[in-house]
Amino acid sequence: MPSSYTNPVYPYVHSPDQDAARPVHHPVIIVGGGPAGLAAAMDLALQGVHTVVLDDNNTVSVGSRAICLAKRTLEICDRYGCGQPMLDKGVTWNLGRVYFGEEQVYEFNLLPEQDHKVPAFINLQQYYMEEYMVKRCMQMPQIELRWLHKVTRVETDNAGAEITVSTGDGDYRLTCDYLLVADGANSPIRESLGLESKGQVFEDRFLIADIIMKADFPAERRFWFDAPFHPGQSTLLHKQADNVWRIDFQLGWDADPEEEKRLENIRPRVEAMLGKDREWELEWASVYTFRCRKMDSFIHNRAFFIGDSAHQVSPFGARGANGALQSVENLGWKLAAVMQGRAPASLLQTYDTERQHGARENILHSTRATDFMTPKNHVTRVFRDTVLDMSRQFPFARSLVNSGRLSQPCTYEDTPLNTADSEEFSCALRPGSACVDAPVSGGNHSGWLLNHLGSHFSVIVKGDFDPGDLNALHEMAARLRARGEPIDIIRVDAPGGDSADTLYLGDDRGVLSARYDLQSAAVYLIRPDQHVAARWRRLDANAIEAALKRALGYELPAEHAA
Repeated sequence: MPSSYTNPVYPYVHSPDQDAARPVHHPVIIVGGGPAGLAAAMDLALQGVHTVVLDDNNTVSVGSRAICLAKRTLEICDRYGCGQPMLDKGVTWNLGRVYFGEEQVYEFNLLPEQDHKVPAFINLQQYYMEEYMVKRCMQMPQIELRWLHKVTRVETDNAGAEITVSTGDGDYRLTCDYLLVADGANSPIRESLGLESKGQVFEDRFLIADIIMKADFPAERRFWFDAPFHPGQSTLLHKQADNVWRIDFQLGWDADPEEEKRLENIRPRVEAMLGKDREWELEWASVYTFRCRKMDSFIHNRAFFIGDSAHQVSPFGARGANGALQSVENLGWKLAAVMQGRAPASLLQTYDTERQHGARENILHSTRATDFMTPKNHVTRVFRDTVLDMSRQFPFARSLVNSGRLSQPCTYEDTPLNTADSEEFSCALRPGSACVDAPVSGGNHSGWLLNHLGSHFSVIVKGDFDPGDLNALHEMAARLRARGEPIDIIRVDAPGGDSADTLYLGDDRGVLSARYDLQSAAVYLIRPDQHVAARWRRLDANAIEAALKRALGYELPAEHAA
């Protein structure tokens, strides 16, 4: 098959560790060089933590695989330093259309408002995403990438882990304080440790056909229920980079995966959809079954499971890779804080608490989408078709249509790391929410709020506060910095110039104030993963320090202390 992309080949390098008489120790070892593993390495690198990444392959993914990168993922990658190439290469889209039979029943806009740095979604083949991540990792001295180094054995206890690595030069052993497992949905490490990923396998199959063609179709998500060119089944069309188009065809449970992947069987389906006169070439094809499952715990002694090794969802809704990066940014700052002695070890347990919530949320949406897209009996089909008919005229019915509810940032509402509101706020943000971006101004700082947040705690302050309270805030920041806890103070629309602990940002257009409800005095404490930890209408340095202590896990209830 022709290809629009040539996979890079990364060289195998013999490590001095392979010649050591005893196992060499590293603080953190990451198994798997896919999106989750590479993201984890970058996140930790930004916080000064060295990692070794082991991958049994020597290239990026084959086939486009995951393609829809959500706004939050793009913001995370921007913070890591690899987001801009993705934006430059990807196909931007905000608009989606839903069809029932031949007729469009409604359309939706995922980002109708202005003043955001990144779009709601881009479509970008996974191999490009991984390539840009690898390039960024190679620029970071805290990361060592080892290609064609395959982990074949893992032992872990409450003190660390020991692994055996196989190469063309023979086997060698390593030890580490923490092992991050990102070796995919079928995780050999998870299986070797006797752990399970539990859930549901749906009795339906879908064909992915990535085709190369020049077409003037708009860059938007198009989904058909009971498509006229594919009667009784669902179909999805997406544009990717390099004139590659993703088509998903529902097949039914009885379909033979190997037969359906053959070009002679794909061609009639594509021609029925696009017409026999349109020129195209097949680049990649795959047949998949819906799976929604997760581990009961993402932590096993000192092994932390991330990405598909921890949880798996159906492709519709773009929750796999996007959910994986939210897991990584949740774990990264916590692991760094514990390793650097800034937080108790119990903080790590909240990775499981918060991301189990995220995984359940993703699985719930994915399961509902699957049930709606593939009704299994007459009653559910009648319900679905009635909802689709009504959605032509009635907005309330559109909320019931589910062709894959697209990935949104997870809100950690019930986490023990939050400090509850004591005053009223009228914006959508709340403790546990991911921060929303907004344009900011001010000398060299003009640009975007999120570019000034991340990797450590930040305090956002707006209001005419008492000078004594402001002094107390700066004294608190100095005290925290002296004991190794970096914290930034961001003053919004305040007179003054930047100092060692304070950044002054302008909000000339009022967008930041509107999105954070800063019209009256307000203070926000932001976690290193850009989630809101606490907020107030008053400036109280003691309250901020207490909330930060809580966010670092010093006030965890007994069940999190293990």
